[in-house]
Amino acid sequence: QVQLVQSGGGLVQAGDSLKLSCAASGRTFSTMVMVWFRQVRGKEREFVAQRDWSGDTTAYGNSVKGRFIISRDNAKNTLYLQMNSLKPEDTAEYYCAGKDTWSTREYHSWGQGTQVTVSS
Repeated sequence: QVQLVQSGGGLVQAGDSLKLSCAASGRTFSTMVMVWFRQVRGKEREFVAQRDWSGDTTAYGNSVKGRFIISRDNAKNTLYLQMNSLKPEDTAEYYCAGKDTWSTREYHSWGQGTQVTVSS
Protein backbone atom coordinates (compact mmCIF):
# COMPACT_ATOMS: atom_id res chain seq x y z
CA GLN A 1 0.00 0.00 0.00
CA VAL A 2 1.22 3.49 -0.80
CA GLN A 3 0.20 6.73 0.80
CA LEU A 4 0.06 9.92 -1.25
CA VAL A 5 0.05 13.28 0.49
CA GLN A 6 -0.55 16.38 -1.57
CA SER A 7 0.54 19.93 -0.96
CA GLY A 8 0.35 23.20 -2.82
CA GLY A 9 -2.75 24.67 -4.33
CA GLY A 10 -4.58 27.81 -3.34
CA LEU A 11 -6.03 30.96 -4.85
CA VAL A 12 -4.21 32.66 -7.72
CA GLN A 13 -5.02 35.07 -10.51
CA ALA A 14 -5.33 34.24 -14.17
CA GLY A 15 -1.91 34.07 -15.78
CA ASP A 16 -0.15 33.07 -12.57
CA SER A 17 1.76 29.87 -11.94
CA LEU A 18 1.36 27.29 -9.21
CA LYS A 19 3.10 24.05 -8.33
CA LEU A 20 1.47 21.03 -6.74
CA SER A 21 3.35 18.26 -4.97
CA CYS A 22 2.42 14.69 -4.18
CA ALA A 23 4.68 12.85 -1.74
CA ALA A 24 4.59 9.07 -1.68
CA SER A 25 5.45 6.66 1.08
CA GLY A 26 4.97 3.00 1.88
CA ARG A 27 5.84 1.54 -1.50
CA THR A 28 8.42 1.78 -4.24
CA PHE A 29 7.41 5.05 -5.80
CA SER A 30 9.94 4.74 -8.59
CA THR A 31 8.09 1.82 -10.19
CA MET A 32 4.70 3.51 -10.25
CA VAL A 33 3.07 5.36 -13.09
CA MET A 34 1.83 8.63 -11.64
CA VAL A 35 -1.14 10.65 -12.76
CA TRP A 36 -2.78 13.98 -12.04
CA PHE A 37 -6.54 14.39 -12.32
CA ARG A 38 -8.84 17.27 -11.55
CA GLN A 39 -12.50 17.50 -10.81
CA VAL A 40 -15.05 20.24 -10.52
CA ARG A 41 -17.90 19.42 -8.21
CA GLY A 42 -20.78 18.01 -10.17
CA LYS A 43 -18.65 17.23 -13.20
CA GLU A 44 -16.69 14.20 -14.32
CA ARG A 45 -13.09 13.71 -13.33
CA GLU A 46 -10.70 15.04 -15.95
CA PHE A 47 -7.31 13.60 -16.85
CA VAL A 48 -4.56 16.19 -16.53
CA ALA A 49 -1.19 14.50 -16.94
CA GLN A 50 0.64 11.21 -16.58
CA ARG A 51 4.30 10.24 -16.28
CA ASP A 52 5.89 6.82 -16.34
CA TRP A 53 8.24 5.45 -13.71
CA SER A 54 11.40 6.46 -15.52
CA GLY A 55 10.14 9.92 -16.27
CA ASP A 56 10.80 9.54 -19.98
CA THR A 57 7.19 9.27 -21.13
CA THR A 58 4.48 11.80 -20.45
CA ALA A 59 0.94 12.47 -21.55
CA TYR A 60 -1.24 15.53 -21.09
CA GLY A 61 -4.86 16.37 -21.39
CA ASN A 62 -5.65 18.67 -24.28
CA SER A 63 -6.83 21.46 -22.02
CA VAL A 64 -3.47 21.74 -20.23
CA LYS A 65 -1.03 20.76 -22.95
CA GLY A 66 1.69 23.36 -23.34
CA ARG A 67 0.89 25.00 -20.00
CA PHE A 68 1.32 22.27 -17.37
CA ILE A 69 4.36 20.13 -16.72
CA ILE A 70 4.35 16.86 -14.82
CA SER A 71 7.62 15.85 -13.25
CA ARG A 72 8.84 13.46 -10.61
CA ASP A 73 11.82 13.08 -8.34
CA ASN A 74 12.18 9.40 -7.55
CA ALA A 75 14.92 10.10 -5.02
CA LYS A 76 12.44 12.21 -3.05
CA ASN A 77 9.44 10.01 -3.83
CA THR A 78 7.60 13.07 -5.02
CA LEU A 79 5.46 13.93 -8.01
CA TYR A 80 4.95 17.52 -9.17
CA LEU A 81 2.59 19.44 -11.36
CA GLN A 82 3.85 22.81 -12.52
CA MET A 83 0.91 24.84 -13.72
CA ASN A 84 1.63 27.91 -15.81
CA SER A 85 -0.57 30.48 -17.50
CA LEU A 86 -3.44 29.47 -15.30
CA LYS A 87 -6.97 30.17 -16.46
CA PRO A 88 -10.23 30.40 -14.50
CA GLU A 89 -11.31 27.15 -16.13
CA ASP A 90 -8.39 25.42 -14.39
CA THR A 91 -10.23 25.89 -11.12
CA ALA A 92 -10.81 22.43 -9.66
CA GLU A 93 -9.84 19.96 -7.00
CA TYR A 94 -6.62 18.30 -8.11
CA TYR A 95 -5.71 14.72 -7.24
CA CYS A 96 -2.60 12.64 -7.74
CA ALA A 97 -2.90 8.91 -8.22
CA GLY A 98 -0.64 5.92 -8.72
CA LYS A 99 -1.01 2.83 -10.84
CA ASP A 100 1.10 -0.10 -11.91
CA THR A 101 1.10 0.17 -15.68
CA TRP A 102 0.77 2.90 -18.26
CA SER A 103 -2.52 1.81 -19.79
CA THR A 104 -4.43 0.42 -16.85
CA ARG A 105 -7.32 2.45 -15.46
CA GLU A 106 -7.04 0.84 -12.05
CA TYR A 107 -5.50 3.22 -9.54
CA HIS A 108 -4.25 1.72 -6.32
CA SER A 109 -3.51 4.98 -4.54
CA TRP A 110 -4.98 8.47 -4.36
CA GLY A 111 -3.93 11.70 -2.80
CA GLN A 112 -6.32 13.61 -0.58
CA GLY A 113 -6.90 16.33 -3.14
CA THR A 114 -6.00 19.99 -3.17
CA GLN A 115 -8.07 22.92 -4.33
CA VAL A 116 -6.82 25.26 -7.03
CA THR A 117 -8.85 28.40 -7.63
CA VAL A 118 -7.99 30.79 -10.44
CA SER A 119 -9.67 34.17 -10.40
CA SER A 120 -10.18 36.24 -13.54
